Amino acid sequence: MAFPAPLRSRLPRRILGLTFVSIGLLAAGLGGLMALRPPQEVTGMASAVLNEFWRDRFQYQLSRPVTILVMGIDQFPEATSGSDAQFGGRSDTLLVVRFDPQQQSVALLSIPRDTEVEFPNGEIGKVNEANYWGGTKLATETIEELLTPLKLDRYVRVSRGAFQELVDLLGGVEVLIPYPMAYTDQTQQLKIELASGWQTLNGEQADQFVRFRSDAYGDIGRIQRQQALLQAIRERLQRPGVLPQLPKMIRVMQKYVDTNLGFEEMLTLANFGLDLEPDQFQMVMLPGRSSGSEEALSSYWLMDNLGRDRVLSQYFDLNTGIDLATPNQPQPPLPLDVQVAIQNASGDAEAGKKLLERLADQGFYNVYLADSWPDRELQTQIIVQRGNLTQAEQLQKLLGLGRIEAASTGEIGSELTIRLGEDW
Repeated sequence: MAFPAPLRSRLPRRILGLTFVSIGLLAAGLGGLMALRPPQEVTGMASAVLNEFWRDRFQYQLSRPVTILVMGIDQFPEATSGSDAQFGGRSDTLLVVRFDPQQQSVALLSIPRDTEVEFPNGEIGKVNEANYWGGTKLATETIEELLTPLKLDRYVRVSRGAFQELVDLLGGVEVLIPYPMAYTDQTQQLKIELASGWQTLNGEQADQFVRFRSDAYGDIGRIQRQQALLQAIRERLQRPGVLPQLPKMIRVMQKYVDTNLGFEEMLTLANFGLDLEPDQFQMVMLPGRSSGSEEALSSYWLMDNLGRDRVLSQYFDLNTGIDLATPNQPQPPLPLDVQVAIQNASGDAEAGKKLLERLADQGFYNVYLADSWPDRELQTQIIVQRGNLTQAEQLQKLLGLGRIEAASTGEIGSELTIRLGEDW
């Protein structure tokens, strides 16, 4: 990674947390900065690093796109706390994050942990096993093969426990629980009880929200909740009250992080993230489908190769052979068979039905009413559930309104979700 001569810049208004896009990168940025120093120096250096950050904006500029693999490592019973062995378990969370200075954006791809992959030895397995069997080397090779032609520049591994502590340090996060969540697993000593509606979750409750799988969507619903929680964390990190907690975060997070990001590279990513607005963060899930009982003895997420190529082209600016329309080219019409879900969040009980009838009159035959959203929204959102930004833009033009939300947080079975607001 090239680093040009440093430039002076004004004190930013945004909080350091905007830098790190995800729980893994935040942990790396806070804990990793201190990981390069002897343990006895960490306590005094936390405030010093923070002061230097605000004074100099780190003096670094990102000069080229950087792609990072973030792995949240599941609990590894054989490992003692604080040892390197704690990073040797299966990856409970898999994120590929791209920082792009040309597009001034950050793209985050969630990979279902049950995604079917072929390992270098020819065996078929699940992508979350790669770190367990071969550490970061095998995990990197497996992800690069899965997402060809993508190349990973660095990795971040975050062990279990970082998430809960960080949320508690932030004073909790506000999340909309769409329906009551109740689940008990005696083998994992896991008990989940969350009421529906807006809730301020502490670290333990946030972990419960993400880990809940007792619904029809399994791991895919879990990824959706991960993305919703990342949005909530990002919003919490923008609050000025977080600033006094940053030195403590640095001290706490270091024990949970393993990364090959260098010190200067972290500073550069931090500086880049500070200039981004919320709509410059894009989240998408790896397209695919769950395997049927006749296809495999174990449950797999079977990747959609064409959908993967589209995501890599649109979000990661990679040449995969997908023909994307340029700004000066007319876009093809929105396919009439596109699967669109309508979630009514307008406060008007008839609004969803009226929109459904309007789209049906125009020939769209895969549109359906989903359960109403449990909270009212001022502005209509078009949620890019399966990552097709082109179709979202076409639908926006057709409706004449709607803010495009690049995240897999809509109706799970849809390609696009229209969350109707009061502006409809």
